[in-house]
Amino acid sequence: QVHVVESGGGLVQAGGSLSLSCAVSGGIFRVNAMGWYRQAPGKQRELVADITRWGTTNYADSVKGRFTISRDNAKNTVYLQMNSLKPEDTAVYYCLAVVGSIDSWGQGTQVTVSS
Repeated sequence: QVHVVESGGGLVQAGGSLSLSCAVSGGIFRVNAMGWYRQAPGKQRELVADITRWGTTNYADSVKGRFTISRDNAKNTVYLQMNSLKPEDTAVYYCLAVVGSIDSWGQGTQVTVSS
């Protein structure tokens, strides 16, 4: 069984930084794409950033230049470095790992940015 576990959320003031991590474990054949999504209260879940196994990245326009996604294939871990955080970045952040051809989601981690 695949386990996807996020860590690193918390409370930060506007302009500050946070780093998220997501580790995938369990019966893993191969982790393909990995990504971060977020869901704010009353809003739909949206893509923040994703990264292919070979390192090709994609970002939402709202986070370009502020967030950086990276991964360590040997550790089956994906990271999200978030800088210059804004109150509108407040949300539950979810990790997605495509294991083989199956999407596996983490439980989410709260990020709160105070103004």
